[in-house]
This record gives sequence, C-alpha cells and structure tokens, in this order.
Amino acid sequence: MGSQPAQFMPAVSRFIGEDTPCLIEGDGAILKDDEGNEYIDFFAQHAAMSHGYSHPKVVDAVTEQVEKLNFSAYDFPTEPSRRLTNRFADVAPGDLERSYFVNSGSEAVEVALTLARRATGNHEFVALGEAFHGRTYGARSLVGWSGYRDGFGPFLPSVTHIPSYNCDSFPGSAEPETGAEYAELLEYALEYETGDVAAFIAEPMLGTAGNIPAPAGYFQRIREICDEYDILFIADEVITGFGRTGKPFGIQHYDVTPDIMTTAKAIGGGMPIGATIATSEVADAFESMDYFSTFGGNPVSTTAAAASIDVMVEEKLAEQAAKLGDSFVDRLRTLQSDYPFVGEIRGKGLMIGVELVDEDGAPLKKEHSLTLRRDAIERGLILPAGQGWEGNVIRINPPLVISEDELDRGIDIMDECFEELTTRLD
Repeated sequence: MGSQPAQFMPAVSRFIGEDTPCLIEGDGAILKDDEGNEYIDFFAQHAAMSHGYSHPKVVDAVTEQVEKLNFSAYDFPTEPSRRLTNRFADVAPGDLERSYFVNSGSEAVEVALTLARRATGNHEFVALGEAFHGRTYGARSLVGWSGYRDGFGPFLPSVTHIPSYNCDSFPGSAEPETGAEYAELLEYALEYETGDVAAFIAEPMLGTAGNIPAPAGYFQRIREICDEYDILFIADEVITGFGRTGKPFGIQHYDVTPDIMTTAKAIGGGMPIGATIATSEVADAFESMDYFSTFGGNPVSTTAAAASIDVMVEEKLAEQAAKLGDSFVDRLRTLQSDYPFVGEIRGKGLMIGVELVDEDGAPLKKEHSLTLRRDAIERGLILPAGQGWEGNVIRINPPLVISEDELDRGIDIMDECFEELTTRLD
C-alpha cells in the first residue's frame, strides 16, 4: 500500500512545540503525561478547565446521562437542556434568562450577532481594538488585531473598531484619565462613524490580548451610551465567565447588565458547549430558523454544564478565585522586585497577566517568553507565557480548584525559570 495520507492539521502542538507532553490523565489542577511526569497547570487549557480535570460531580453526571440519552438534535428539547436554561437564569446577571446552546464560544458570538440584528433591525456592530471574539467569520470580523485577520478577508463590512481602554489612541488633545472618558470613544463612533448599529460587543477583560481589566467606570458609561443610542450591549464572557475573575461573570465587577451575553469554555467542565443568553425582550425577536446547530443543546454537554454550575455555586469557586488571586498577585510582586524584566502585573481573581519587558520598558522579545515556557514545562509547570498580541505576556489562568500549595509550588518554579532567564538575558 502507499504511504499514509497526510493529516489536515499538524501533529505538533501549538502550545510548546515538539517537546509538548502527550497528556493521559488529569485530576484537579494536576496533569500527567505518557512518560509518568506530573505538571501543575497554570493554563487550564485556554481557561476552559476552571472546575479542574475530571471533577467527580461532572464525571458522574455525564456518565449517568450517556447511559440514558446521548443525543438529541435542536428540534427536540431535553430535560438536561431545560434544566440548564433554568440554572443559567439563576446565576446570570440581571434579567438574562433565555439561552441558546451551541458548541463553542465562536458559535455563541455568531448567535449573538444574529440575534442583535434580528432584535434591532440594524446591521452594524462596534467592537474594540485588541479584542478577541473567535475565528468563525462573523466572530473574526470583530477581532481587533491584524495578526488574526491577515489573509482571511473580506470580513463583515459593517464592523467599526474603536480604540480599547488599553490603547493610547484617542481622538482629542489629551489622553483619557478615567474609564468613563475611554468609553466616550463609543459615543464618538456612533455620532460620526456609523449609522445603523445593532450592538456594541466587548470582553469584560481583554483575555487574548493579555488579561487586561477594564478601568473603573468604563462599562457603566458604555451602558449609558448604549441606552442613549438605543443599541444593544453584548458582553463576551467566553473566558471571563464562571468564576474566573472572582465573580460568577466578569461584567459583574462593573455593576452593569448586558442585553446579550456569550459564554463557553468553563461552562462545560470539559465537554464542548457554548451559550448565548439574552433578556426575554431581546430573545423574543429570534425566529425558529434564524440559527440552527445540530449538536447544540446536546444532552450530555448540557448535563455537564448544569453540573459545572452546581460545582461553581456549591464550592464557591468565584470566592476561591478572588481569595487565591490576591495571594497569588502578592507573591508575583515579590518576584517583580527581584527581576527587572517583570513589568506590569494585573488581573482579577485567577485571570492574571504578567508583562515581560526589557530595560527600556518595551515588550521582551517573544523568543524569551517561549524559552521561559519550555523551561517551566521541563520543571513540571504548564505556564502560558508567550501570550498577548506582542507575545510577551504570561497569561495565568489556572483551574479554580487549585490548592494554595500547588500555587506556591508553581510560583517557586516560576522563580527558578526567571533566574534562568536572567542568565540568558545577561
């Protein structure tokens, strides 16, 4: 016979390269590979495993459901999908109570765009520079970084990007001093650059850009502007949702409620599921064939999600993230005083960004971050360095069930890796 057909995707992992371990087992915040090595996980698989690996309550719920009913197309509701809708309504902010289930965060964003257009009769969107919302075409059209867009256009012609609250660009004579002043960029765009806007969409924290929180007052003013111009506000909680930031949802740090919210990743406890949640007023505009997902609302995935919400509430994972995040940042600041290349440390809960900079404060070259990542994994720590648009950010997103001892051991490994990096930089 001839040679084996080539794989569509390369076999080498994009996380670390050829030395990436082949994982075979996970428990809590600990992973094991096929060579018997153990790793403390500061990555949580792109923040998806907030409940930890193989959480027994999620595993038991999924096992029981698989034996009863493992599939139903969206045409037929199931008991798990109805239960999950009710659980979402219990924990979501404000009066968000109507849910549409899909398979991923990108797909949840697509549903949100479709719903916003249907509910308003308008077709344009405003998004932030530096934002990330996914890689399907509607979602990628919203991404505010050229590196994720180059070579994939044309995109939706009806998206306007405004500078984010992390950007120095401002249409005026002075740099904004408050979050509310940054939010005025939305009003500027609505007044002068757009004309038929359905919604403004933003992450409560810029995740892929480097775990960057919005300043106080920003989303309060955004909410006011959306109301003034009669447009919808979509909060993308795909990364920030389900306790990671120290509250059940990231937008709750800002005391505002969106009209539509998207979420995925941690919702499934390891199973593929995304959701778009809306107020009844907005959701009532949706028509039966506006969107369809064959596997959306899968009974196994919705069972896992309902169990994950129960775990978040019963084990107080948001409160745990807030507590551990504070002590984690304190220890990181100690490292900052020892290593001049450790720049800004920021975040909320267990969604932390650490900037790596050179002697002039400029982003450290990505190659140094990738070397740091390899050094960490060789010592038993999965450390998501080489992140952010400049490739110089350590995006620390461990499982929320991680213990203080595991955090301390992980930071000790970071200390060793920083010492090694100091030698390389010298």
